[in-house]
Amino acid sequence: MANQSLFQSIRGRFVRPADTTNEAGGAAYTLSAEQELAQYAATGCMNSTFYASAESQLDRVLVLCSAVEPEFIARVALYTRGESRMKDLPALLVAVLSVRSPGLMAEVFDRVIDSPRMLRTFVQIMRSGVVGRKSLGTLPKRLICQWLDRRSDEALFFASVGNSPSMADIVKMVHPIPSSKSREAVFGYLIGRKHDAAALPDVVSQFEAFKAGASTEVPDVPFQMLTALELKSQDWIAIARHASWQTTRMNLNTFARHGVFEDAEMVELLAQRLADPNEVRRSRVLPYQLLVAHAMTSSEVPEAIRHALEAALEVATANIPEIPGRTVLCLDVSGSMQSPITGYRKGATSAVMCVHVASLFVASILRRNSLAEVIPFTEQVVPVRINPRDTVMTNARMLASLPSAGTNCSAPLAELNRRKAKVETVIFVSDYESWIDTTSGWRRHATAMMQHWELIRQRCPNARLVCIDLQPYGTVQALDRADILNVGGFSDGVFDVVSRFVSTPADPQHWVDTINSVRI
Repeated sequence: MANQSLFQSIRGRFVRPADTTNEAGGAAYTLSAEQELAQYAATGCMNSTFYASAESQLDRVLVLCSAVEPEFIARVALYTRGESRMKDLPALLVAVLSVRSPGLMAEVFDRVIDSPRMLRTFVQIMRSGVVGRKSLGTLPKRLICQWLDRRSDEALFFASVGNSPSMADIVKMVHPIPSSKSREAVFGYLIGRKHDAAALPDVVSQFEAFKAGASTEVPDVPFQMLTALELKSQDWIAIARHASWQTTRMNLNTFARHGVFEDAEMVELLAQRLADPNEVRRSRVLPYQLLVAHAMTSSEVPEAIRHALEAALEVATANIPEIPGRTVLCLDVSGSMQSPITGYRKGATSAVMCVHVASLFVASILRRNSLAEVIPFTEQVVPVRINPRDTVMTNARMLASLPSAGTNCSAPLAELNRRKAKVETVIFVSDYESWIDTTSGWRRHATAMMQHWELIRQRCPNARLVCIDLQPYGTVQALDRADILNVGGFSDGVFDVVSRFVSTPADPQHWVDTINSVRI
């Protein structure tokens, strides 16, 4: 039965009843097509999640694209690639524009399809037929040719890493016209046709000589080009010495297995590289990737390297905003938050759980807002003692290890109301699949989270609620209003949106307006 005293408390103030159920069967609210598309694009990776399949996500995104204007699709693609650093969804949105608005596709193509990986994803999507066409078409082919033409010969050689499709497949599809003898040689080399070897870049010749055993000098090529070769310990040391920051971060265990860390000089060199603030910023590493790199390091990786990862995480989260006033951080540690942040994918499921990312968000905000209160929750509030002076890494790991159960998103707000607490900003990090707090006859009432938020607003009329969503399910527990922000994503770009929301005049369409402000 509904809580009668609660409804008496908010009588006279209209709060929209819940209008749908979420994937867990709990009462929830639907989003507008624009809000929902933004959520999917900022959190979806086209893999199965705890509740939804990859196919259902894809179908929903395509339906949403048909319900919004092409300009909004273009802006979402730009925003989620540039700010959220997503891959699959921005490429899908550009492919949708090839049908909805080819002119807009041309305008945003280079800003969204900004890497070889993104190009392969775009071509794969186009050829799959999911957007209504199976051939690339004249304009997409021209844009791809321009993309190829803007890269140097060396860059195209380096871009040959990767398959399905490979860069050779793409060259065969679009038939680019070489602009020089060297470019003609590179295209011939990539697709396995006769070419002038003397016209190839030096690095290609060095790579081929190393492969053939004619040279012992390890060429300065992408790491993936070398791993299939027979390499000696000194070769691995040479690879590590010249590796990029990201390659170093992603291959610490590999380096350990091949004896790189047996060289004290290499330990010092790689530790300095990982902790270098300029390198960390230049890499645009997502903070949670550092948390995972630290968690996944084997016992063979030296402590100096682990300390360097902790230092890098402090740099990566240094721009977290200070939030004025009494702040409460509500962390969902329920069962569904134990699912992979990028979804399940056969043979390639991420070791990063939603709860890891949520814990990192909370620990990062706490680091800059030491007086903030942390309230983890499952079916009820989970008691925790946390030291804001500990490192972000330490607190994130501790929070992620809390016991899990069902989901009750209203539990932290109920606890604040029980205490009659004064608050100014409440931040939730969750997947919002709340079901424990759903009562019978829910269609006549607001969600429990909205009911309790209304009580807080009566006590604290200027309070604001931020709901950071980590999974693409398309429903929310609290309505977008001038005092409530629903934002999706798990990059540090979310912090900028949150900061603007708590420091600017109230706006019921804050996140959609943020996306609409993107310049096409």
